[in-house]
Amino acid sequence: MVLSMELNNPKTINAWCMYDWANSVYSLVITSAIFPIYYNAVTTSSDGSDVVNFFGWNVSNSVLYSYSLSFSFLFVAAILPILSGIADYGGKKKFFMKIFVYIGSFSCIGLYFFTGDNIEWAIICSVLASVGYSGSLVFYDAFLPEIASEDRFDKVSAKGYSLGYIGSVILLILNLVMIEMYDVFGFADKGIATRFAFLTVGVWWLGFSQLTFLRVPDNVYNLKERTNLFTEGYKELRKVWRAVKEERMTKLFLLAFFFYNMGVQTVMYLAATFGAKELELESSQLIITVLLIQIVAIAGAYGFAHLSNIKGNKFSLLTMVFIWIFVCLGAYFVYNANEFYLLAFVVGLVMGGIQSLSRSTFAKLIPENTIDHASYFSFYDVTYNLSIVVGTFSYGLIDQITNSMRNSTLALMLFFLVGMGFLLLLKLPDHLKRKPYTGNT
Repeated sequence: MVLSMELNNPKTINAWCMYDWANSVYSLVITSAIFPIYYNAVTTSSDGSDVVNFFGWNVSNSVLYSYSLSFSFLFVAAILPILSGIADYGGKKKFFMKIFVYIGSFSCIGLYFFTGDNIEWAIICSVLASVGYSGSLVFYDAFLPEIASEDRFDKVSAKGYSLGYIGSVILLILNLVMIEMYDVFGFADKGIATRFAFLTVGVWWLGFSQLTFLRVPDNVYNLKERTNLFTEGYKELRKVWRAVKEERMTKLFLLAFFFYNMGVQTVMYLAATFGAKELELESSQLIITVLLIQIVAIAGAYGFAHLSNIKGNKFSLLTMVFIWIFVCLGAYFVYNANEFYLLAFVVGLVMGGIQSLSRSTFAKLIPENTIDHASYFSFYDVTYNLSIVVGTFSYGLIDQITNSMRNSTLALMLFFLVGMGFLLLLKLPDHLKRKPYTGNT
């Protein structure tokens, strides 16, 4: 059983939420704001060509970036299941989480050395940073059922995401001030100041993660050190897989999540690139857009958690997916900055809600008397990663074929429609209760 002193302990919950504060700076600064703009600028030639040479392969810079993201998430999806089984069997969730945090944070620091000519170095570091970020999440998410009771999942998950949005906005603003006033901070030019921003992301991520590592319980079930961790971890994963196959509601949710998350994550990762290439927005305009999304997302996370408490998880998720469909349709017809800002406001509103509520909804679907939380969340996070692989790859492929990112947004709309279809098939009660575990604990 979970130690009663840790369940719903405010200090433990706050420490857990601090990892959202720690890692979200990667999502904002590296994947959404400063790095995409810097990457696009230094890989575009003086004559306007966006073709780069990557290990002898000539390809558009945006297409290369999309494909590299797809590869990183595919790699994580391949290794997470067995690692989660080992983590559950040996009580090593925190151990694996630390490994991925160190990989991701030091890779962000490595981006400091990206000057534009060494495109291979930039892609390798960005891939490893993405691996570290997404790989750490399965072990982080798996702590949620061990620190909070089911009735608090939605609010605790929303608090984590909200802290992440706040922390990332703070660091982004500090970085922007540093870049715009580079001479005051002792930098020779904006380029060096921008690269230093990537270093601050790695330090922030690494430093604040320690607060989570210090407080969140490492092994609440008092599992002993065991041998043959790989073999037994595989058995643990296979046991959970059999249980998941028997739970229709869990399978339907994962299918729904797979499709609608394709759209959510692709928008998050490539929105800045869309604004730069299709609307030719200035860097300052793109930054304003990203900040707007993050700030509004705080209200969205708490707002939809409250709506879920009143109307249920299914109703809240369906509402958000419905709004996302119109976001994709609206993006196709956006042609100026003001329209882009309006769309960004709506994106922020549903981005915070759908991320936090998806995590808490799946946590409620995990059997309440199982100890295999990492293994269960590996299916959630593998679905998460595979959806990004398909989403970003499809987006890049359509962009490459049609030479228009607008056409790619229509494909995202189809993903949301399919996700809504699976959500409609779910039979969730207004207040979802977890099912008893049918396997061995």
